[in-house]
Amino acid sequence: MMHRDVELADLLPGLVTLRRDLHAHPELAFTEHRTAGIVARALREMGLEVHEGLGGTGVVGVLRHGTGTRSVGLRADMDALPIGEQSGVAHASTRPGIHHGCGHDGHTAMLLGAARQLVRTRGFEGTVNFIFQPAEEGHGGARAMIDDGLFERFPCDTVYALHNWPDLPLGSAQTRPGAIMAAADRFDITVRGRGGHAAQPQHTPDAILAASSLVTQLHTIVSRRIDPGQSAVLSVTRIEGGQSHNVLPPSVGLTGTVRSFDAATQDRIEAALRQTAAGVAMATTINSAPEAGLALQAATDAGLQASVAAHPAFTSEDFSFMLQQRPGAYLWLGQGSSDESSVSLHHPRYDFNDAALGLGVRWFCAVAELALKP
Repeated sequence: MMHRDVELADLLPGLVTLRRDLHAHPELAFTEHRTAGIVARALREMGLEVHEGLGGTGVVGVLRHGTGTRSVGLRADMDALPIGEQSGVAHASTRPGIHHGCGHDGHTAMLLGAARQLVRTRGFEGTVNFIFQPAEEGHGGARAMIDDGLFERFPCDTVYALHNWPDLPLGSAQTRPGAIMAAADRFDITVRGRGGHAAQPQHTPDAILAASSLVTQLHTIVSRRIDPGQSAVLSVTRIEGGQSHNVLPPSVGLTGTVRSFDAATQDRIEAALRQTAAGVAMATTINSAPEAGLALQAATDAGLQASVAAHPAFTSEDFSFMLQQRPGAYLWLGQGSSDESSVSLHHPRYDFNDAALGLGVRWFCAVAELALKP
């Protein structure tokens, strides 16, 4: 493949500098104004057709070559997480309570690198749409871009994305046909009493006691109402109520998440919660089989050790909304170290591994070249 023949060494120093700058200046969902501006400016400098403001802060760059009518979408996410950083790196976040703890800074730099490489190699025939998405971290940025006419304005026969994966060693990649990431549902439950004096609980319904009992009951839904052959996880992640040691609060709030891999299981769990919970769902990320195969072939062409993932992950991915609209695939790109010192995603000490930047660039380029092979 042409991208294997053209040296990437001249691109990588600039990509590392860009990635670390984005890391030092993280932005939360739908506020990625600085990041989007950097992306749009870089794409324009490459000579691409650039469109801004899709789904709020999304950016699309369009690169056409030849007379081919086929098109492919390559997507990277841009947002950070609302957690403080404890990595200790020189390029750590300058914004308290905000951290690129999932590597979206690396994804953005990879896709910009791929755009620059494809501009100069032109090893494809058709149109590549470079999609830079806001608000992946549970805020539906992909859906917002779709609702804003993403695929009508920028037709894509297929769409592809990757995510850095600390659990896989650097130089490897995995995906699979079918489910690759779980559906995610959030539930919020408010238990209401009347409130009263802690010394006289007989005079008021105890919302804390009821909420505590409810937590136990919720954790039996998967074990008692879901077929053991199906996979699902339900976790209560927050319980909040009361402000004083001697006052029974009038209400207590519970929040949690449900992860599953098929719609029937998702519906059964929702039915068990629906009397008391309101859920906001993110669909299962499902790769179409031909595109999963292409993603693996692209990984091999990019010099990666590619293999079929044995199981999907219980983490969820906003790219699922795009895969509901177009065939495509989502790839795990290994960035872990051999000494098992890698920190997991969403950890305060996480930092993207810059050694994976060139591998991601090569994979994105290989996808475009295979999908739009002359």
